[in-house]
Amino acid sequence: MPPLSLLAATSLPVIPSGTVAPFAWSLVLSGAVVILSLIPLAADRAKADFSPADLAAPRAMFERLPAWGKRASWAHQNSFEAFTLHAPACLLVLIAAWLHPLLRLGYIAAYVANVPPLRSLCWAGAILCTGLLYSEGLRSLLRG
Repeated sequence: MPPLSLLAATSLPVIPSGTVAPFAWSLVLSGAVVILSLIPLAADRAKADFSPADLAAPRAMFERLPAWGKRASWAHQNSFEAFTLHAPACLLVLIAAWLHPLLRLGYIAAYVANVPPLRSLCWAGAILCTGLLYSEGLRSLLRG
């Protein structure tokens, strides 16, 4: 059995794939949008007589772009800005889904070992993760 199929056969279904997949796919598609935003920008640079000499100061070429080329450049820059807000949100939900069971295990260990501050931190962190997951679930339901 190849190593990857062995890994797949032994993985534990801690989180159903349907729960993680939308956030993971959203992250992948958002990254693809950033890359696709290069297409109109590249087309415009080709029309503005982009040459290897422009590589020394690529931002100086901006003034030679027509109005729609400048808008394409701004749209590309805004794609990065939007991605920097969206990606952490996706990752936060994925992390919360994995972090909750780990915090609950830490809570049990701290409870048994009689370490009240650690027990309280693990409990609060797990509740926060649960709240975040409920929030995302409710948003999904309300959207339809």
